[in-house]
Amino acid sequence: MYFNGKRHPKGMGELEVEQFLTHLAITLKVSPTTQNQALCAIIFMYRHVLEMDLTNMAFTFAKTPVRVPEVLSHGDAVAVINNLRGVHHTIGTLMYGGGFCISEVLRLRIKDFDFDRNTIFIFRSKGQKDRVTMFPELAKTEITKQIQKVERIHQKDIDDGYGLSSLPPSLIRKYGKAATNLSWQYIFPSNTRCMHPYDGYICRHHLHQTGFRKALKKAVQEAGVLKRVTSHTFRHSFATRLLETGHDVRVVQELLGHDDVKTTQVYTHVLGKHKSGAISPMDA
Repeated sequence: MYFNGKRHPKGMGELEVEQFLTHLAITLKVSPTTQNQALCAIIFMYRHVLEMDLTNMAFTFAKTPVRVPEVLSHGDAVAVINNLRGVHHTIGTLMYGGGFCISEVLRLRIKDFDFDRNTIFIFRSKGQKDRVTMFPELAKTEITKQIQKVERIHQKDIDDGYGLSSLPPSLIRKYGKAATNLSWQYIFPSNTRCMHPYDGYICRHHLHQTGFRKALKKAVQEAGVLKRVTSHTFRHSFATRLLETGHDVRVVQELLGHDDVKTTQVYTHVLGKHKSGAISPMDA
């Protein structure tokens, strides 16, 4: 309204909205997400408040910056993981060893680990797709101990009259008491029971992401790593390390769950030298 001389939105249409969105991108140089948020808000107002539809709009989109992910060297990644303690050490090992997002690794259940095939099944991961990734050999002992710990916690829940695992909405009606089986329990269970936010039964959810993030921040400081490290850095480092050690980009694409190989190819730009063998003139 202010951009268009304090005119009422009902007296404006596609042209005024297009000019405003272009102004955001060209003059104010906002990010693509900010422009998209403004677009969604305006469309919502016109459609649901003013009961008007905006159609066939053409405006300049804010440019999405091309970013190269920051990764850790193998030595730095191992140093950070070695400074994690307890269950957080296991989480870090799985993330770097299997290319997990933090949300994926926390949602893992006991049934998802295949010790014989050295694989881990990920349910509804990136893009709402199931995928299978590597089960690091070094994590097997820790996971075995964690399963034993979960079994003790689960048995106490059953003794107290509970024992249900947290399931996606409405699945409790499908699985019923089967949800009390050990195989359905999260490998990283919460310390306390809670009420399911949708279905209302008492269950045990998984750990929250904030606990690992705090532990990771401390571990990075103790390891003396000067890069900015987040939980997602382990996923980036996993992909880069596989390419460094000669794995095919298609294999990495499948392990990460990317739809397009172009998404995976961004990690080739992170490598110190390209496959062509290019060397810096200062080192030649």
